[in-house]
Amino acid sequence: MRQILLDTETTGFDPLTGDRIIEIGAVELVKRRLTNRHYHQYIYPERSVPQEAIEVHGITDEFLKDKPVFAQIADAFMQFVDGAELIIHNAPFDVGFINHELSLLPNNTWGKIEDHCKITDSLKLARQMYPGQRNSLDALCKRLYIDNSNRTLHGALLDSEILADVYLAMTGGQTDLILSHDNSEEASQIDAGSFGKKTANHQLKILYASNEELDLHRAKLAQIEKKSGRQLDW
Repeated sequence: MRQILLDTETTGFDPLTGDRIIEIGAVELVKRRLTNRHYHQYIYPERSVPQEAIEVHGITDEFLKDKPVFAQIADAFMQFVDGAELIIHNAPFDVGFINHELSLLPNNTWGKIEDHCKITDSLKLARQMYPGQRNSLDALCKRLYIDNSNRTLHGALLDSEILADVYLAMTGGQTDLILSHDNSEEASQIDAGSFGKKTANHQLKILYASNEELDLHRAKLAQIEKKSGRQLDW
């Protein structure tokens, strides 16, 4: 399963009033593991960037003046995401901007991005998991003990990398119960339910942690507690 965590930076909030995309960042997961493949592109928006937007992401007209326009990068971007599940925090915002940019192409053979990708809104998922709480990317990082100290300004690639950590933490980390050294195709198709059925009639051996392992565990919790600045309930 191929998933792509994606974020954009823009000149404002509404493409229908002339706002444009100025940066796209995306990182790839395959079977819920980062592949180190990513897409990152700054884009000349063919208009000026308002000061209030610059204060959010720090991207200026001077910086963007020699960057390609969206039409020049559209094919490369769409080829990167084609066929993947796109995971986006507040997906309607980014999808709206991407579809608007596609609609402005002189010869739009791509249509809409949802014609090529499944769209998953991680903000909607977070609101279901943590109702009534703040679910911004920064708030989720704090709640899930994810280091986002490098995020002094919004940036599409950095935010997509942070979103990958947040999404994996929200959705359970590892994907299955198969031992990591077993990479066979057959093993990768075994799900937790079938694994449980196969082992239900067998007595499982219980392995207890050694004193040394317990000491290492307590030390790790103390390190997390110190870094987070709060007392853990584990």
